[in-house]
Amino acid sequence: MLSIKKILLSIKNMTGETLEPTRGKLERSLSQGIQALYRSQLGQQTSQAVCHLLDNKLIIVIQNGVTQPEKLLADNGQQDLALQVRSQLESVLELQLKELIKEVLGVGVTDLLSDATLETGRTGTIAILESAPKVRDSSSKSTTQPKTQPEPSES
Repeated sequence: MLSIKKILLSIKNMTGETLEPTRGKLERSLSQGIQALYRSQLGQQTSQAVCHLLDNKLIIVIQNGVTQPEKLLADNGQQDLALQVRSQLESVLELQLKELIKEVLGVGVTDLLSDATLETGRTGTIAILESAPKVRDSSSKSTTQPKTQPEPSES
């Protein structure tokens, strides 16, 4: 399997030098990776995974991240058991999520703080990173100028 980080770091500008990925590119790559993780490990098709990188912190909000068995338990008076299941699932996924974050951002995770709301199906995670990842300012795309239309001549 081709590493996401290798793909991201292979972006080159017109002079041939390697460019760091933009913050947005890293956030999108993480979102896609997290959705794939939920699909492959939990059989859960999330409707959305949103990631926001803030210095050495990563905020992750997942819509429809609660599994059907958790919902079933909660809906039938077993809220405490559903929360225990959620806690165990988060514990099992923690190492894989940390590895995904490190692969994409190039920095390790020192702490993961997670919670879920069974009623809405949302999960939230804050990852505390070892350091802020290297990102390229999205305004520094290329050294070439876009082609412009010629000014219409006055008659």
